Amino acid sequence: MEKRELGNSGIKTAPLIFGGNVFGWTVKGNTTAVLLDSFLDAGFNAVDTADVYSTWKPGNKGGESETEIGKWLKQSGKRQKVIIATKVGAEFKDGKKGLKKEYIIKSAEDSLNRLQTDYIDLYQSHYDDPSTPVEETLRAYDQLIKDGKVRAIGASNFSVERFHESLKVSKEKGLPPYQTLQPEYNLFDRENYETTLEPFIKEQNVGVITYFSLASGFLSGKYRSAADLESSNRGGSVKRYLTERGFRILKALDEVAAQYDTRPVTIALAWLIARPGVTAPIASATSVSQLNELTQAATLQLSNQAIETLNIASAY
Repeated sequence: MEKRELGNSGIKTAPLIFGGNVFGWTVKGNTTAVLLDSFLDAGFNAVDTADVYSTWKPGNKGGESETEIGKWLKQSGKRQKVIIATKVGAEFKDGKKGLKKEYIIKSAEDSLNRLQTDYIDLYQSHYDDPSTPVEETLRAYDQLIKDGKVRAIGASNFSVERFHESLKVSKEKGLPPYQTLQPEYNLFDRENYETTLEPFIKEQNVGVITYFSLASGFLSGKYRSAADLESSNRGGSVKRYLTERGFRILKALDEVAAQYDTRPVTIALAWLIARPGVTAPIASATSVSQLNELTQAATLQLSNQAIETLNIASAY
């Protein structure tokens, strides 16, 4: 399978990354192992998670996703076959958050313990921390890299201005640069990324790992009315997509999916994979049948006409 480099890190990923937000939330125990084993068996090699996943579930305190992945890593013995990406900086329920050096160093140790590994392949700033100087944050990562605990770093949810500042400071101070950016980007949510981040990212040869790649599941086509949201864990976050434009996108996905004898979810991911500058979208599954629909996108070559159909339907 095609492998794509994460920026200039030397780390190469298949063009689809498993989203670990479901672990410890809607996926637990043996199902975690079944899904991750199936993902690797299909030729994929990267999992993205965060220290705070999944604090949003009642009773959870954070760290559940990393813990689930860590159990699988230890039991399977497949650490050398998988790229582990995790994040630091988002707020825990007890208020802990941020990108100060001391906090990053401590959080990295916590993540390593939960993941049951001695290194993180890609360690990402989950959210910007305006109260902490960029240099302080980068010096924390520099120490972790020199200690062999982190291989490369990335950022998520950064503005183009803050990301540019971070790269500038890295160059001036001889500190490790962010190799990846993780923005919200999908067929529905195009405008912010394409008008602000995309032009800059292409100039810098930064890897792009998209999150909410399926718009919280809306682009799978299973949510087509308010009634469809009632029994879903993600119902509240999907409601905003039920618009005239949203339905126009679903119609285009249905049309293109019919041409390729596949599912809308597969087409939505294939569109992202084909997007110049995108290294790999992140997507999650809770069953092997869902996973199979996702993984088919990595080998599906959309025609220029199919891409144009989707571009026109999703135009902003």
